Amino acid sequence: MSREVLLTGFGVRTAFGTGADAVREGVFDGRPAFAPITRFDTGPYRTGLAATGGPAAPLREVLAEVGGAAVAMAGLPTGAEAAVLVGTAGDFTGLTRFWRAADAPGAPGAPDAPGAPGAPGFSGAADSPGSSGSPGSSGAVDSGGAVETVPAWQAEALADTLGLRGPRLAFTSACVASATAITHACRLIASGRADTAVCAGAYLVEEENLAKFDSGFALSRDGMVRPFCADRSGLLLGDGAAAVVLESAGSARRRGARALGALTGWGAAGDAHHVARPHPEGAGLVMAAGRALRRAGGPRIDYVNAHGTATRYNDPAETRGLHTLLGAAAARTPVSSTKSTTGHLLEASGVVELVITLLALRDGVLPPTAGFTEPDPHCDLDYVPNRPHKAELRCALTVNAAFGGANTALVLERA
Repeated sequence: MSREVLLTGFGVRTAFGTGADAVREGVFDGRPAFAPITRFDTGPYRTGLAATGGPAAPLREVLAEVGGAAVAMAGLPTGAEAAVLVGTAGDFTGLTRFWRAADAPGAPGAPDAPGAPGAPGFSGAADSPGSSGSPGSSGAVDSGGAVETVPAWQAEALADTLGLRGPRLAFTSACVASATAITHACRLIASGRADTAVCAGAYLVEEENLAKFDSGFALSRDGMVRPFCADRSGLLLGDGAAAVVLESAGSARRRGARALGALTGWGAAGDAHHVARPHPEGAGLVMAAGRALRRAGGPRIDYVNAHGTATRYNDPAETRGLHTLLGAAAARTPVSSTKSTTGHLLEASGVVELVITLLALRDGVLPPTAGFTEPDPHCDLDYVPNRPHKAELRCALTVNAAFGGANTALVLERA
């Protein structure tokens, strides 16, 4: 028999700051967080804007911050048996620094470096980067932080920091990574294979992904993210991290934990339509969300937190998919993209947007699609333009998509 999955704690961080109030004051007020990036040189790229929360911290520290907040809210004790599931691509900042240093004039191995082939003093001996001291020492390129690029290491580090015992898993499925972690945790709990899980995801804006999205012409040309609008020109990246504590109703009852919401449905699908474009009819979304709704018992959906990337192909495909999924109800169901304020949070999108959806249910407020201008005739739903609205919300759907046709959907109900 399938067991109920309750959400008993969360922690969240975006470019607006840390905690629920920062989300309310930024996301729910419809205030975009985009500003010039200062943590690396953006000169080579078409845009230097993103939603960043100041200097970058190590990813492990950000995960520990939101994970600690979630565990504290849930009252989960140190040493508890809990699965830890993290959506992440790892932390590439250390490797970026390494290659930047290796490419610098005079660096070990560079063509003009002392001792390099053709340079004065070349002896034929090979230099070994990282072999002669600590980061910042002379004679070696700093490769410190390389272990943090390994996604599994991030899950191990978070579990150890929180003092939790149980399985540790990392999910690397790009923009559905943390949503996939949540989906897997729900399966573990519903089937009785686990009582408790901490699910987290984090992404901090860094140069590698900015360069990739820039090379694909996916970044906004005017510094704004306008999902579902006729004049949308692309996405912008953003800092984001969140963690949630999920547990069975029996576990929450034994511990006296307060349920904040219930995850009643979850689904995942891969339509494999194209390496980078969604199926034009939103087939993957329909499959994933259809499974989630069936598992939840077919509830009425009062709000949809959309993937909403403000890209040419995503928005009309997502709109068509929601029409197919919701039928006649689509016309009266509010849909918004909170990426219009936070930016695209990549691996962290699913878990951060789940927390935003939870706050919408608990506060009875619809977060707006910020920067909304001229409607696109191919996007004809209620996108909650520019301003939040009070609403009676009982059940919501949050969806995400990733390259390669991956899709996830989560149904969250107010406790």
